[in-house]
Amino acid sequence: MTPHIALQALKPIALASSALDPDQLPSSNELMHWSGRLTHATVAAGSAILVALALHAVIFAALRRLGRRTQHHTEAEVASGFNQSVRWSFVAVGLSIAADADRMVAHVWLALAGFVVPALTGWVIYAGVKTGAELLSERILAHDDELTARSRTTRITLLARSAGFVIIFVTIAMILLGFPAVRHVGATLIASAGLIGIAMGAAAQPALKSLVAGIQIALTQPMRIGDYVVVDGENGRVEDIRLSYVVVRTGDERRLIIPTAKFLDTSFQNWTRVGGITGSVVLPIRPGFAVEPMRAAYLTMLDRHAAWDRRTGQLQIAEAKVGFVEIKLVMSAADPAALGDLRLAMREGMLEWLRLHQPDSLCMST
Repeated sequence: MTPHIALQALKPIALASSALDPDQLPSSNELMHWSGRLTHATVAAGSAILVALALHAVIFAALRRLGRRTQHHTEAEVASGFNQSVRWSFVAVGLSIAADADRMVAHVWLALAGFVVPALTGWVIYAGVKTGAELLSERILAHDDELTARSRTTRITLLARSAGFVIIFVTIAMILLGFPAVRHVGATLIASAGLIGIAMGAAAQPALKSLVAGIQIALTQPMRIGDYVVVDGENGRVEDIRLSYVVVRTGDERRLIIPTAKFLDTSFQNWTRVGGITGSVVLPIRPGFAVEPMRAAYLTMLDRHAAWDRRTGQLQIAEAKVGFVEIKLVMSAADPAALGDLRLAMREGMLEWLRLHQPDSLCMST
């Protein structure tokens, strides 16, 4: 039986006597009658709320204590995520039990239950999705390798935000069903969500396009949180992926806010997609000097640097012209940041080696 039908079935509270004249004061019997009923209702509702809060405090204190004793602290994180939503849900359950013991509490509770129950239900489910996503992300970061962890974290983040959007939408529709005046609006939201989406599509096409693009990125993953990308000449690391936009942090600490759909409509560079990147440094020297000692010195420096991932390391003659020869130092690293450090170190190291061992080989002009 729905709260609205139950409210209609519940008979009105009878007055102690007939209606009073506007200028007539209530009698002592009427005052005693209503004070007694109010006292009973207050005691019933207050006792139910206190028991609910005490039960909530005991359960969540036990969860926090258990979480401190375990290695992963899962129970403590669950207690933190569900604390507020479950607390008010316990209060709602207590009031519903008190409504069976007192008719005055029942009248108030049945008037509120139509929107309080859907709101609390949606809140608990939303907290469950959010807490579950955070726990999964922590477990993935702790046990998987970096690339796999970033990939799974991106998928979990976007899917959790999509689920949160759906939960909020359905919760609002269920709350509207509790108001007779706008009940048809809630029914329309639930039964005709597809038609509403089509009707709003023309006005909200960019937002809907970004929403669909966010879900598609979560499934196909052309990029992940932490990847180094180049978009429209700007390069930086993906800091966050939302349903409608992506935040890219540049090297000078700027944040680029880029619509999610742009990553599907246009091409962009992902320098960490394959788990490594190759770069080079070019040094001009004078012709006639032995290259093999330079190669041996370069490979020795490269082998000692922690940023080199040992995939690629070569010294090549890139160009030979009248008056100078271009020495190309090819190297590889795990990501663009490491490659940048490696290139700077190799350029400085080789220039210093040439200054000490072959000072006449350095070109003064080209």
